[in-house]
Amino acid sequence: MFDLRRREFITLLGGAAAWPLAARAQQPAKLPTIGFLGPNTRSAAAEWIEAFELRLRELGWIPGRTVTIEYRWVEGRDERFADVAAELVRLKSDVIVTSGTPAVIALQRATAAIPIVFATAGDPVTTGLVASLARPGGNTTGLATVGDDLAGNRLELLREVIPHLGRLAIMGNVTNNFTVLEMTQLRAAATMLGVDVVTSEIRRPQDIAEAFKTLNGRADALYVCTDAAIIHTNRIQINSTALGQRLPTMQGSRTYIEGGGLMSYGPSFPNMFRRSADFVDKILRGASPSEIPVEQPTKFELVIDLTSARALGLTIPASVLVRADEVIE
Repeated sequence: MFDLRRREFITLLGGAAAWPLAARAQQPAKLPTIGFLGPNTRSAAAEWIEAFELRLRELGWIPGRTVTIEYRWVEGRDERFADVAAELVRLKSDVIVTSGTPAVIALQRATAAIPIVFATAGDPVTTGLVASLARPGGNTTGLATVGDDLAGNRLELLREVIPHLGRLAIMGNVTNNFTVLEMTQLRAAATMLGVDVVTSEIRRPQDIAEAFKTLNGRADALYVCTDAAIIHTNRIQINSTALGQRLPTMQGSRTYIEGGGLMSYGPSFPNMFRRSADFVDKILRGASPSEIPVEQPTKFELVIDLTSARALGLTIPASVLVRADEVIE
């Protein structure tokens, strides 16, 4: 009897020792992790995030079920890029998505191993983000917002709406390498058209109010350079202040004219974020970012806000309205 009980005890003990192994074997594998470095705030980027996640779901990547997404937000403070980039690297992200040249540079400094996908970036070759559009090299690829003489095209549109345009104010975040390039291109275009330029260099959000104090009454229109961090986060302040000073504005994308902007001409950022999900899908399935070509937008949208036009006392020419992709009433 004793031997029988002893054998039963040993059998039970052996089975108990195997339970942790069986439990570990049944645990699901770790979900792949997408890190997301947002240069602005979640609310400011809501439309972009919605487009990104919708496409991910279509491709089978469902947050919380087949993939984990770790969002981190810089909230328009460029000085936070390095710390947030380092945090996403420490999380052992399988791929990191971001937008804007400064964010990509911060990520590249933080890691040469984790793939980086930029949903938007100005001129990634000229600013040194990739070796070439066809073969990016390194760990970075994505979607570029460059277009043939895009800055000049925006200026031409402004001239059509404001025929008396003699002095143009340019506002941009000069800590963004692409903004510096955009400003240079715009000054060259303005010189060719005989338009004088006054520049407001922004390095931190507090500079915006000071810039408008200096600009008051000194320009016929305001060109706001595209920037995913400071400019996009503070777009409503910029547009409402410009409207109060009766300054018509030209922006780089529809989402930038919220709060009183007049016009925008550029690619659809929600569409670019949607497309970036395809890049993420390829990488999570084994593709190397070094061999995924950088894409450029094939369509640029002209958006006009007629409410702002009326507040500014402007009549938009029919020749411009007929070319608009969207007219906001």
